[in-house]
Amino acid sequence: MTDSAIQKPADPVLFLWKVERRFVDAEQTLNIIKGADLAVWPGQSVALVAPSGTGKSTLLQLAGLLERPDAGEIYISGHPTMALPDKERTAIRRNELGFVYQAHHLLPEFTALENVMLPQMITGLDKDEARTRSVDLLRYLGLGERLTHRPAELSGGEQQRVAIARAVANRPRVLLADEPTGNLDPETSNRVFETLLSLVKVTGLAALIATHNLDLAARMDRRVTIRDGLVVELN
Repeated sequence: MTDSAIQKPADPVLFLWKVERRFVDAEQTLNIIKGADLAVWPGQSVALVAPSGTGKSTLLQLAGLLERPDAGEIYISGHPTMALPDKERTAIRRNELGFVYQAHHLLPEFTALENVMLPQMITGLDKDEARTRSVDLLRYLGLGERLTHRPAELSGGEQQRVAIARAVANRPRVLLADEPTGNLDPETSNRVFETLLSLVKVTGLAALIATHNLDLAARMDRRVTIRDGLVVELN
């Protein structure tokens, strides 16, 4: 498949094509991902629902360019990434991809506002512009009154919303989330998830979200699972 074949506006932002990933354990080869295909378009949320041990985390690692596939290709915004040197892959992760995990991983010594500003300033954005963008984003997520609070002063749901704001602060094209509400109670999980899906629609992100929560998965645009190393669409 050529670059020109996948750079049209209607084409996906994230495209995994015939991806394979295997591991060698005690001289035994474990084929985890076996020629998987997956496409996610702008503004679309895709739930990745799969039992533990089927390769769900591996697939997210591959999509996030944190691991290299053993075969196949991963396209981000129409560009192949497998053969890129580590420096260029890091730049894509910084500029094109956003990550949200089950644990928020906020920096405890910084305020909510500073946690969101930092990744923008690391990429060279002016401090005042980073502050303005961060305030707007946190207010959109309902945290306008919590800007100067440190993580320990925030509830679990508030901490995760700050983590979401940080993930999209650099205006990535793709959002990858691994059980983003897994540590929250059902009511808080619902609020955070609704906020996340709203943000995906408003910003045009292509979102791949791993979750065990079938009720939350049902609210997303599509649902996929991993079966025999392949990505399979669910009804």
